[in-house]
Amino acid sequence: RGLGDVYKRQVMDQVSDRRCTDEGWIQHIALKDAIGHLTPRERSILMLRFGQGKTQMEVSAEIGISQAQVSRLEKGAIRSIKKEL
Repeated sequence: RGLGDVYKRQVMDQVSDRRCTDEGWIQHIALKDAIGHLTPRERSILMLRFGQGKTQMEVSAEIGISQAQVSRLEKGAIRSIKKEL
């Protein structure tokens, strides 16, 4: 499953949630935009880690880099997202 599937699921969750607010939609759009500014590798790492629940070791084996590199890229991606939000 790609990031598009995750976004669709999140949108559907919000649509079906009666507590959905304009602020929630704005935050969702801002997050989607911030994720869009990441590199493909960073997006892939975040998807594997948080979308599929894989460990850093599992991600490192899957994409062919060290666990330390996964950790650095993950932290940098999260920092970038936070900065944009």
